[in-house]
Formats: sequence, C-alpha cells, structure tokens
Amino acid sequence: MSTANGQTALWQLSQHGQSVWIDYLSRDLLDSGELARMIEQDAVVGVTSNPTIFQKAISQGNRYDEQLTELLEPESDAKEVFYHLAARDIDAATDLLRPAWEASGGVDGYVSWEVDPTLAYDRDASVAEARRLHAWVAKPNLYVKIPATKPGLGAIEDMIAAGKNINVTLIFSLERHKEVMEAYLRGLERLTAAGGDPANVHSVASFFVSRVDTETDRRLEAIGSDDALALRGKLAIANAKLAYQNYKNVFSGRRWRLLAARGATKQRCLWASTSTKNPEYPDVMYVEELIGPETVNTMPEETIRAFQDHGRVANTLDQGLGEARQLLADLEQLGIVYDDVVKTVEREGVEKFTQSFAQLLETTEEKRLKVTTV
Repeated sequence: MSTANGQTALWQLSQHGQSVWIDYLSRDLLDSGELARMIEQDAVVGVTSNPTIFQKAISQGNRYDEQLTELLEPESDAKEVFYHLAARDIDAATDLLRPAWEASGGVDGYVSWEVDPTLAYDRDASVAEARRLHAWVAKPNLYVKIPATKPGLGAIEDMIAAGKNINVTLIFSLERHKEVMEAYLRGLERLTAAGGDPANVHSVASFFVSRVDTETDRRLEAIGSDDALALRGKLAIANAKLAYQNYKNVFSGRRWRLLAARGATKQRCLWASTSTKNPEYPDVMYVEELIGPETVNTMPEETIRAFQDHGRVANTLDQGLGEARQLLADLEQLGIVYDDVVKTVEREGVEKFTQSFAQLLETTEEKRLKVTTV
C-alpha cells in the first residue's frame, strides 16, 4: 500500500524510528535476489535467523546440495555441517546489509546467528560458542543471539565486555528485560574499565510478543467468564509497551549518561514473534500497536506482506500505558499470575528452539546422506 506521497507502509514505519527487520533467511532468499529487493523496496535493514527457519530452508529444494557435496570429505558431524551451511548464508547476508550498517552508523544492517540453544543454561559454553560464531563470520554487522535465561545473562555480560555484538533473544518478562539491560550496562562498564571502546559494541533486546498472548488466552479461555474472555489478546502488547517504558528509564539515567559520553549506544527493544497466531486477531496488530522510535520489529514473510498491503502507521508505543498497568491487575484478580505466564513461555521457548535444533541437525544429516547416494 502506497500513501499519497508514494511511500509504502514499511518506509513510513522506518521514518517513525522503527527499523524493519525480517525473521527468516535462506539460500533461496539470497540467490533469487529477493533479500536484495526487500532491502531496496521494503525498507528492510536487518535479518534474524533461528533453528526453525534454517530447518525449513535446508529441507526444501536443492539450494544446499552442492555445498553438502563439498562437505562430504572434510566434515561429518551434523552440527558442524549445519554451521558451514548457515555461515555461508549469514556471510552473504551481512555483505548485502553492509551499506545499511554504514549508513546508520552501526545501528542497523545486522544479521543475527543463534548460539546452539542446547547451551541456553550453560554460561561458559554459551560464551565459547558465541566467540566461535563471531570468529567464523568476522563481520562488524554480525549479531550473535544468546537466550535470556538466568545463565544466559552472565554470558551476555561477558560477551559485551569482550566487545562483541549480541542479540539477546527469548525475553518475555519485564523483570528479565531489566536484568538483560543490567547485563548490558555491566558488560559495557567492564569493557570501558579495560580500556575498550564501547562505541564499537551494539546490542538489541529481543522481546517476544505473540507467544505471551497465546499462553494467556489459553488460561483466560479455561476460566471462560465474560470478564476473562474480554481480556484475550491484550497482555502481549501491554507487556511490550511497559518494557519500552523501562527501556527509556534505563537509558536516560546518570549511569547511562556516563557510558554514552564514552560513545556507548543504547540496547534497543526488538519486537519478535510478531505474527498473529490467532486468526480472529488483525494480522498486523503486533506491528501497528508497537510503533515507536529507537525500536526494531522483526517480521515473518506473511506479516511483511500484510503490513505493506494494509498496515497503518502511527506512534502507538507510548499510548495506553495506564490501561497496560491496569491489565496486569485485572489478570491477577482473575487468578492469572503474570510471573507464572512469562516463566512458562520462557521455558517453552527454550524447549521449542532446542527441539527445532535437534530436528535441524536430523534434516541436515538426511540431506547429506541423500546427496551421497545420488
């Protein structure tokens, strides 16, 4: 959808201070020129990836067959084979997005590569894996993703202190988001104390949206009263809006100003899981309701297309804050405990990514064996 001045909805979104990223990557997206087109026409300035997306990409078509053949002799471990496949895609995508990185002064233009999710509860192993991925694709516009589990917080701090760009993923709760921002600040303080330059380090906090509604709606429907059913589809947006307020508070205080004076950059909120899972809800609700400056929305393909077609752009992120706080109280009154909801979706989020990673390795091995028998 183009406006009267010819600008598309996604270009308007970027002019409101929200960066447009996509949450999928594949060899086909690269080789077909589709990613280049999206950068040019859809205002896309970033890419995130995860095991589920790569599993789908590798299992379909034959884009990876030639490289799999090349890897037959030197590599047999399925995880290492996958990393070789992913690294080529990640590397190519960072090259395509390098101009966006340069034009934004290092704010945008990133491609995210995820640490093995089976390491989510192991701080030292996560750090070692994150270092390995950063060394594998040694580009300044690479983000390595580390889950925001309790052990992950330490890994995040350690990597920021080491001067590495980190996308903190699987954040669901307001309290955990505060802990993520604290880990970022501590990492920057350690970096500067060691004589490092914080201007060269960037981070985003990936706050997951729709999954919170999925879990909360399930509980509201189990209660079944009119009061309960009236609150469906509301917590995810309220949660993100309150997280944004916490972000503004953290990155405006004296502690932050001292780091900013040294050149440090803010850890922006990135809205993830923004496709609408319930078909009864508007298909762009997790974009339209979360528009504000200094943020990122990473969208799946169907959401990108839907927003280009009929998305409406307005600054909504600072609206309805009183209602957002009241919602938490209303849910509590119905017996829905916020802390239990977000702990549940965090645990399930790690489990789902771990299961996807196992399936990804299985798919990689199946494709590899298929190539050997051709």
